[in-house]
Formats: sequence, C-alpha cells, structure tokens
Amino acid sequence: MIAVIDYGMGNLRSVGKALEYVGADVVITGEPSKLKDSRALVLPGVGAFRDAVKNLKGKGIWDVVIEEVKKGKPLLGICLGLQLLFEKSYEFGETEGLGLIKGEVIKFNLPPEFKIPHMGWNQVFKKKESPLLEGIKEGEFFYFVHSYYVKPEEEGVVLTKTDYGGLFFTSSIEKDNVFATQFHPEKSQRAGLKLLENFVKLVKAQA
Repeated sequence: MIAVIDYGMGNLRSVGKALEYVGADVVITGEPSKLKDSRALVLPGVGAFRDAVKNLKGKGIWDVVIEEVKKGKPLLGICLGLQLLFEKSYEFGETEGLGLIKGEVIKFNLPPEFKIPHMGWNQVFKKKESPLLEGIKEGEFFYFVHSYYVKPEEEGVVLTKTDYGGLFFTSSIEKDNVFATQFHPEKSQRAGLKLLENFVKLVKAQA
C-alpha cells in the first residue's frame, strides 16, 4: 500500500488516481498510524512552504515522515513535496524544512520577459541514470507550476535539470530511498504516468 499524505494541501485525488492507474494500492490519509503501516509515502503539495510546514506539524505528520524515511521507507515528493524535503525555504521569510536533503529553496530571479511562476510544459535533462527514469527519453516534457526552486548542497542528489530563462535548476532529485520531482507527474500525461509506474515498481521490488 502506498500512502498519499493528506495534510490539507495538494491535488491528492489526481495523484491517487494516477498511482492507481499504474497499478498501486493507494490510501489517501493524514493518520500517522496509517502512514507508518504503508510500504511507501507520497508527499504532494501545492501552495506556500510555511503553510505546509504548519499543517504537517499540526496533524502530527512531520516527525512520522522523517522517522519513516530514515528507516528506509521509499518516499516520492511532488512539487512542494520536493521543496519540503530540504533544510529551509525563503518563501515569505525563512522557514525550516524536513532536512532530509541538504540545501535550500529559493525564488527565481530572472529577466522580466520570463514569467513567474514558471508554468507549463518544459524539458527535463538527466544528470544520472535511475530506475525512476527508466523508459523516459532524454529531454522529455513534464508539467511545471512553481515560483521557487531547490538548490541542493550536494550535486550527487540531482537527478534531472531543467532550463528556464537560462537558469538550469534542479527539477528532480534522488538520494537512497528518497525521490522527488518539481514537476507534476500526475499532470504530465504518458511520461508522468511512466515515472509513477517506475516508482511503484521500486516499492514492490523492495517489499
């Protein structure tokens, strides 16, 4: 069972349906006990970093995510769910993140002709090979909506990069049992479903 974490922020239903479509047994829950009982976690998110931190802590989910990941449970972060994995964000002031990945979350600073948020389809370019990207071609298009991006401290965690306004930002990461994407696989049609299918395969292989 894969648990999609419900903390009051994110397009949970579309993420859950996409995972079910590629063969996962899915529960959408914010109950710590059910999160602990799951075989993997998916941390989605849309909105402000600070609000997400407040909700995760308020629902008793914050520590559970950290503990379960440290035990080796697979986790897939999506959009804000990627950013929350880092040590801190500067959105609406400095806010501490989960700290599972070293680095920070900063705002785009681009020429005025490049609109913020970065919204729509854009290409991802692989920095290393990963089972998560199996069957996904180099330069594949995925769907993005974000005004901030992650800046990892360790280049080795970077899975893909994406060019926006001449800035090649980190668009997905992988470290041990932690995977995360800035783009929305559940909105990215065939390529997004393939990535989710790959994550489900990883989870099943670990069981």
